[in-house]
Amino acid sequence: MEKIFNQLINSFIKDKVGIAENFISPALSIQLVNNLLHLQDKDQLLLAGTGNKVIVAYNETLRSDKIHWLDRLHNDPYENDFLDLMDTFVAYLNSTCYTGITGYEFHYTLYEKGAFYKKHIDQFRNNNLRQYSMIMYLNEYWTENDGGELCIHHLNHVQHITPSAGKSVFFKSSELAHEVLLTHKPRMSITGWLKTG
Repeated sequence: MEKIFNQLINSFIKDKVGIAENFISPALSIQLVNNLLHLQDKDQLLLAGTGNKVIVAYNETLRSDKIHWLDRLHNDPYENDFLDLMDTFVAYLNSTCYTGITGYEFHYTLYEKGAFYKKHIDQFRNNNLRQYSMIMYLNEYWTENDGGELCIHHLNHVQHITPSAGKSVFFKSSELAHEVLLTHKPRMSITGWLKTG
């Protein structure tokens, strides 16, 4: 995994957005998709809000995705495999880049057909614990016509990223505004943040 971790870190250093293919293995990706679809069938996905637990708002004109938080207390072997992977990545990131990350939070994300998320920054106004944003995509056979691109707004250009399976995206939570374009079919990922404190 070090090669993939280095690909993610080095591309982040070069352009403020790290991108690595095959961060999540195809086998794990399939199992996480199955988990997400099971949660959807059981009506356990919740409409995502903006803000944090102290200040949260629900506005479907800003974002219309649904989420479910990952937690080791679920005792799901595939969630735990993913969290083990994140433990390994955080340890590697801290040892090579001295980032001081002490925790993380991740959730399943489902954008149903017609869903989107308007331009925003990931770090809260009243809480700066989120240091890095990470997205791991779970979508097989995604094409340009499917929409749902992640658009990251740099100072002098907009970067478009296709949400194809296995791909991971990594950037500073406080620096880059981004949005998810209208998706034309269900779009799945695990999304979260590496935190200090």
